[in-house]
Amino acid sequence: MSRSGTTTSDRARGGGSSRAGAEARPRRRPRRRPPAARRRRLLVRGGVLVAVLGLLAWLLWGSPVLAVSAVRVDGAGTLTAAEVVDVAGIDEGTPLLHVDVDAAEARVARLPQVADVEVTRGWPRSIVVTVVERVPVAVVEQSGTRTLLDADGVLFDTVTGDPPVGVVPLDVADPGPEDRATRAALSALVALPQDVRVDLAEARASSAEDVTLSLEDGTTVLWGSDERARDKADALVALLGQLRAGTLEPAGTIDVSTPTAIVLR
Repeated sequence: MSRSGTTTSDRARGGGSSRAGAEARPRRRPRRRPPAARRRRLLVRGGVLVAVLGLLAWLLWGSPVLAVSAVRVDGAGTLTAAEVVDVAGIDEGTPLLHVDVDAAEARVARLPQVADVEVTRGWPRSIVVTVVERVPVAVVEQSGTRTLLDADGVLFDTVTGDPPVGVVPLDVADPGPEDRATRAALSALVALPQDVRVDLAEARASSAEDVTLSLEDGTTVLWGSDERARDKADALVALLGQLRAGTLEPAGTIDVSTPTAIVLR
């Protein structure tokens, strides 16, 4: 007998009974679908997925549902929308994803009047061409042809009649964005407010350090170089205000080349 009060034969009978009971209860196994049924289910799911992806691809790449029905132009002024659309070369009916927006941008950017352009897809059925046109600041004459210049000195359009209001005739030897005299004269024009610019008869620059402005009343403004252009413009605007108010005697020449020491003579 053991200390627990049971004999070896008792433990043997009890242990044997417990194991026999455990072995007598059958284990439950999870029900499994027949292999054929599982394969059919996977095939159906795969077929549905392929069909959905195929439909999506067709909608994006070949369907008229998501094709170009209109090309909209924003920002055009001197250019017409029809001119921009024609140069962009985007055909109606082209699926949106087939449109090469980079190539369209490059074509529109070649227009002389365009300073910047962006072509975007306007889902679901349009293309938007946003242009920023060059703003004329001056006009130069070469061999009988008058051409507009923007603030960067780019020659971009010709004019036959009067130039736009505020566009100043410019006299330089070699107009263009790389010419220092051109850039110096344009910096003076850009620094001046519109109400002063409209009173200018001409701007001349024999060099980058020798810019001269002529007012409609015959007054000559010695501007000098393009340094401190904003200070020179502020000084000239204040001085012209005093001259108009009669607080200063009229002068034939106004020298603002040193804006802190203006000379009238």
